[in-house]
Amino acid sequence: MARIAGVDLPRDKRIEIGLTYIYGVGFSRSQEILEKTGVDPNIRVKDLADADVIKLRETVEGDYLIEGDLRRQVNMNIKRLMDIGCYRGRRHRVGLPVRGQRTRTNSRTRRSGKRTIAGKKKPPRK
Repeated sequence: MARIAGVDLPRDKRIEIGLTYIYGVGFSRSQEILEKTGVDPNIRVKDLADADVIKLRETVEGDYLIEGDLRRQVNMNIKRLMDIGCYRGRRHRVGLPVRGQRTRTNSRTRRSGKRTIAGKKKPPRK
């Protein structure tokens, strides 16, 4: 079992896909990491040698901002926007879409619980 950055990689997937289970590593970054370490991208996670796992772990944890540190940085960026009171920060604070999407008909997930859904009937009171 390969464990990198505190994440257990799925055993039956190719390492190219398995690395994307780490927060902050997408497909293109996964390919970049494999090219840098010299590991074959078509090999399955369960077939990795221990030396390959160690090379991958050192590269991922040393060169990239991932998992907890990345989550912390993203949350601090959002908190900074909210503290300075800019438009995006106010949208985050109120729980509305931040990037200019329309809110009249869409954005159900972002506005969840704020408004009733049309056509949904309440059970009768007894």
